[in-house]
Amino acid sequence: MKKKILLLGLLLIIGILLFLFLGLNPKSASYALSRRIPKVIAIVLTGSAIAYASLVFQTVTENRILTPSVLGLDALYVFIQTVIIFLVGSESMAKADGRVSFIFSVVLMVGFSVGILGFILKKVKGNIYLLLLVGIITGTLFRSGSSFLQVIIDPNEFLILQGSLFASFNNINTEVLFLSSLLLVGAMLFGMTKSRELDVLSLGRDHAINLGIHHKNLVNMILVIVAILISVSTALVGPITFLGILVTNLSRELMKTYKHKYLLAGAMLISSTALVYGQLLVERVFAFSTPISVIINFIGGLYFIYLLLRENQL
Repeated sequence: MKKKILLLGLLLIIGILLFLFLGLNPKSASYALSRRIPKVIAIVLTGSAIAYASLVFQTVTENRILTPSVLGLDALYVFIQTVIIFLVGSESMAKADGRVSFIFSVVLMVGFSVGILGFILKKVKGNIYLLLLVGIITGTLFRSGSSFLQVIIDPNEFLILQGSLFASFNNINTEVLFLSSLLLVGAMLFGMTKSRELDVLSLGRDHAINLGIHHKNLVNMILVIVAILISVSTALVGPITFLGILVTNLSRELMKTYKHKYLLAGAMLISSTALVYGQLLVERVFAFSTPISVIINFIGGLYFIYLLLRENQL
């Protein structure tokens, strides 16, 4: 198990070194590194956050093909960006402090998850499946609202809006990178302390309760952590829908264990490695013509279909 984690860590380190130093010109090394280092930090943070959130979310829902995107956070992010462009315009948004827009998006997404969905969870008496149904419905509502505004928005504004709706590491806002790091690392470190409880939770609700786990409190705590991780990572780089389902299932196949400390480490390393090498492809092979989210979503979508077909055969 540890050898596999070390191998994944080595692959990630090699990818980071290639990303930082490949094609580096000594005359412009300082400028190039000043652009590449924030990208690497954002890639590792985002990859780890999405992997952690997706894996623990699957444990809570007892379903290996669900990801936090069913809560509607991706759709809410798109709706927020669309409303901002529609109301104030891209020119005013460009002049505004990037930290204000970032904090505004994060607060709205976390507030939606913790406030509205948490309230609904209490009303349905902890039924996680009704919560997921509500998340899917609200996600559809936000997508419909976004589509309506995008139809009537100015075409030039729409083109600018489209650029912010795809996940991209090309123009990382360094003003919010430090704040994002604090939020993401803090949430993941706190979540890591619950790995043993998650091992018990993976046995199922009834078994977990019989073994002394306070199921309701643990589920609510995990949902808050998931909301923070997905909200911050999405506000930082944009939505990457299928990355979570791809890396979590690859981690389960590779690690073949129930222990979350190994599953989480594997998923976070696989996710970060996939994003590092994916960004290398975007920059070196596709010459920035294709966003990394398109590559990840294409591969993840194919893998999702494979999982559905395999589940039907079991």
